[in-house]
Amino acid sequence: MKITGKELREKWLKFYESKGHVNIGAVSLIGDGSTGVMFNVAGMQPLMPYLLGQPHPSGKKRLCNVQGCVRTVDIEAVGDASHFTFFEMMGNWSLGDYFKKEKTAWTFELLTKEFGLDKDKICATVFAGNESVPRDEETANYLKELGIKPENIYYKGKSDNWWELEGTVGTPCGPDNEWFYPINDKKCSPNCDIDCKCGRFVEIGNDVYMQYEKTADGYIPLKNKNVDTGFGFERMLMFLNGITDGYKTDLFVEVMNYLESALNVKYDEDAEITRSMRIIADHIRTTVMLIGDVNGIVPSNIGAGYILRRIMRRAIRHANKIGLSSEGLIEVAKIFIEKVYAEAYPLLVEKESYILSEIQKEMDKFNKALELGLKEFDKVISGIKRHKEFASKTNEVVKDEISGKSAFRLYDTFGFPIELTIELASENGFTVDEEGFKRAFEEHQEKSKAIPQGAFKSGLSDHGEQTTKYHTATHLLNAALKIVLGNSCHQMGSNITEERLRFDFPCDHKMTQGELKRVEDIVNSWIKAGYNVTSEEMAKSKAVEIGAEHQFIERYPDIVSVYSIGDVSKEICTGPHVKNTNELGHFKIVKEESSSAGVRRIKAILE
Repeated sequence: MKITGKELREKWLKFYESKGHVNIGAVSLIGDGSTGVMFNVAGMQPLMPYLLGQPHPSGKKRLCNVQGCVRTVDIEAVGDASHFTFFEMMGNWSLGDYFKKEKTAWTFELLTKEFGLDKDKICATVFAGNESVPRDEETANYLKELGIKPENIYYKGKSDNWWELEGTVGTPCGPDNEWFYPINDKKCSPNCDIDCKCGRFVEIGNDVYMQYEKTADGYIPLKNKNVDTGFGFERMLMFLNGITDGYKTDLFVEVMNYLESALNVKYDEDAEITRSMRIIADHIRTTVMLIGDVNGIVPSNIGAGYILRRIMRRAIRHANKIGLSSEGLIEVAKIFIEKVYAEAYPLLVEKESYILSEIQKEMDKFNKALELGLKEFDKVISGIKRHKEFASKTNEVVKDEISGKSAFRLYDTFGFPIELTIELASENGFTVDEEGFKRAFEEHQEKSKAIPQGAFKSGLSDHGEQTTKYHTATHLLNAALKIVLGNSCHQMGSNITEERLRFDFPCDHKMTQGELKRVEDIVNSWIKAGYNVTSEEMAKSKAVEIGAEHQFIERYPDIVSVYSIGDVSKEICTGPHVKNTNELGHFKIVKEESSSAGVRRIKAILE
């Protein structure tokens, strides 16, 4: 190993500290609600308020860190050599301090002097300009002055070399400078360059220059310009070690050595076993990080806990598939805690027994359900095969497809998420009638709703104008409680009439007058702000990924409605809503009481 993860982490931080940056450390993986997503999915995300103009609590304008991130939108790709659900980003920032000249020089110095790259092979891309913003010749000229060959500088359009927050105005944005390097000197053709699909060139990082403000009419120069740098930790570690398999770095080598020994196999010999080994390693690493986080979560059927449960159960299933015992999964977790991340994330060591206990509990739960569910799944597959065999005699065409009803029964009776059924089906050469599953799900929902007369969607007694207002107000109340009591606070039940709203939520104490007053003030400030209430239909998995609040996610259809109230609330919901918060009036809490053990209840009115 040419460079270890520990060495890379130290090199990055020490280099930027030598340039006057303060190491601000990593923050929680779990989003605080301000960024609109459930997990921090990029290293710069927790820095957004300061890039938008707020002073950093440290009082410094030069910052650096290595920040953990979690992204599950492409979870199905995990199992190849380069995808991870947990990953780290090496970053550094200038908040209105230095700009392009210093930043290009420092990145060049880091790459050539610290990491030993050949300046003649370094390539870079810069913004090509358009009708709104000129070509970024300033950055290109600085790169040339540093010694990068002009023919190695490429001009790219907005989709490649421009950063901005889509759909916003009044926010900073600007061009970025991406850095590339060839992993070998063998051109696949005379025209082999950074755009070639052969994979010879690797993007190793980028520097974003926030120098414009986005307005309704275009872009204007910013008074205070910012720099945002992001280099992928795992990607850089692979690149510097000359390997293309992220699971061969020292972040995973101990785990892979253990799995080889426990399973009596060799990594990289059998494609399917290797894929399962990677999924186990990645998902258990992410599990350890999420449970052991400073705002740690546990598996559940709502919110971030649902995502964690999905990750854990996928790891457990692949462990069962290749014959790894429950003890083996626990050992994998221990390796990550004790040997790989003990120094970088000391909190994991402190919480080790708790982390392992939660993993064991989830394994016990899922293995019981899995055993029964797999038997039923096998029956379904066998039934289709028998039907095909019989049909062949009558020339009837039978598809290798699990019906929607069968998929729903696996879900409803045996707790199989539709994603698990699809994955199992694919491994057996079958497909799943996903539309049929959706119809069966919706039919089940309709039957469930046909209960007490007067029971309406979303806890409403009717859909009149006033109850619609109260329903919208519960979204604001939910969001405000998260700010006051913590992000783990969520709706556990609601009941809304023409006269008032009632809202139940987890809380281990009677709320103080100060807490209640703060909740009221927050809700009323949002009402006064006049936020628009908008809705968007999207896939359930996407809604969960972007952090939409929800209860009992497994009960929703595959396509859901997500209601957003400005940037303060985002929920999967089926009820009616006002168009703007200024329609609500004044929000007042009239009572706070116990609902049941560990659950509090708020009653509120709109005046």
